Amino acid sequence: MRRGWIVDGVIAAGVAASLLVAGLSEQPTATSHDPLGYVLLVAGGLALAARRQAPVTVLAVTAVCAVGYQAVGFAVPVVAYLFAVYTAVRAGHRVAAVVASVLMLAAVPLAILASPHGWPVGEAFTQSRDVLQLAWLIAVGAAGEALRQAECRANEAERTREETARRRADEERLHIARELHDSLTHQISVIKIQAEVAVHLARKRGEEVPDALLAIREAGRDAARELRATLEALRDDATNPPHGLDDVAELVHRARTAGLDAQLTIEGHCDDVPAAVGRTAYRIVQESLTNVARHAAAATASVRIDYRPGTLVIRVDDDGQATVDTAPVPGVGLLGMRERVTALGGHLRAEPRIEGGFSVQAELPVDHSA
Repeated sequence: MRRGWIVDGVIAAGVAASLLVAGLSEQPTATSHDPLGYVLLVAGGLALAARRQAPVTVLAVTAVCAVGYQAVGFAVPVVAYLFAVYTAVRAGHRVAAVVASVLMLAAVPLAILASPHGWPVGEAFTQSRDVLQLAWLIAVGAAGEALRQAECRANEAERTREETARRRADEERLHIARELHDSLTHQISVIKIQAEVAVHLARKRGEEVPDALLAIREAGRDAARELRATLEALRDDATNPPHGLDDVAELVHRARTAGLDAQLTIEGHCDDVPAAVGRTAYRIVQESLTNVARHAAAATASVRIDYRPGTLVIRVDDDGQATVDTAPVPGVGLLGMRERVTALGGHLRAEPRIEGGFSVQAELPVDHSA
């Protein structure tokens, strides 16, 4: 943005200087109208500094300045107006450029007739033709339209590439989900069922169940749950609308249904949080509550969502067995949360609490332009 302002400022200064030089060469003798004409010449050129921010306004200003300095006797080409026409057409204001140009075609001859030079009618129209250069008006308008069309095609091509990449990613996720389902689900189910049956038969016969067999059974259960969650996540990302902040309450409700005394607190006002931030917040709460249920041996958990200016803060606390003396073991869940938060430029803190239990806090920047 700053570079654009600098470029436009340099162009505006250059055009203003060229118009001023042209005005000086056109007016070798001073008249009472000269100061106003010089001001209009310079003002028309300097107005181009704002041509990208306000193309229609700059178009009107340069047109008025051009007619004005023609009326006070400066037969100088309307260079600034040509720049303004090009910018307006490129920005998509074609109707405004055409209307302004038609008015200019009518106003410039009248302005030259009314100038202190006292041009005869024939010479006045000849002079207006030289000043306006209709071919230049058409050329700059066509150039602006051509570049506008090229930019539209480039933007459309970019959107098409993004949609294609997104579709391929969805297809790849579904493919991975199918492969995992076909290759692992059956084997894990067999291991889990066989271990369950072995434990059941041993207890039925009154035999002591080996610790290794119990470990196999628990590992089978955990693997089945992990695989099911992975498949759901893959299919969810590919086929369904992504979860966001509106779905956090359902997560907390499910945790309470499973026996965990979970509470949700929301502070601040939700101001249209970007979808990427909402998805990450949902996954953080989901993974945190899952870890609480599996590993913390906790009775209660609290989920707090705090909407702050420019930042969304998510905090999940539990009263489990973690203490400050035991360093947390970084698992796949925590690693995934950290990667998601870092990708958005945020910060994640996951550590035992002084009062006991574990705390996960994420600060996510709410940047609508990202």
